[in-house]
Amino acid sequence: MGSEGSSVVVPRNFRLLEELERGEKGIGNGTVSYGMDDVDDIYMQSWTGTIIGPPNTVHEGRIYQLKLFCGKDYPDNPPSVRFQTRINMACVNPASGMVEPSLFPMLANWQRECTMEDILTQLKKEMMAPQNRKLTQPPEGNEEARLDQKGLVLKCCIL
Repeated sequence: MGSEGSSVVVPRNFRLLEELERGEKGIGNGTVSYGMDDVDDIYMQSWTGTIIGPPNTVHEGRIYQLKLFCGKDYPDNPPSVRFQTRINMACVNPASGMVEPSLFPMLANWQRECTMEDILTQLKKEMMAPQNRKLTQPPEGNEEARLDQKGLVLKCCIL
């Protein structure tokens, strides 16, 4: 009665459980994937993502590892997104690997309905954009260590 126009707001943990289930099932053609970084993280804050570089770009055949951090205000606010694998892209800070929200419209104009899957898919599309598809990339296998959100040094090396 009188509930026309109202919408149900899914609580944060239920939303993250839905995303976890979807991530575990696999997404689309398998060139984008994600999951929890630490299964003991009861707040479900730390996530890992993978993007396989799209064909016909300088990213083709490369595997990019990312960290996504969903703060306590997710999904009302976007997660922080950082490439662990070095990449040269217009929206990525070359020193830290952080995806700059002001340069990546999905984060700049975040909507609660957006998901981590949407972010990874949009980053893959961004790799194919004219300003990124031919940018010279750092050499593979020469990854620099970067600090993750917990202060641990992570090193990713693709052989």
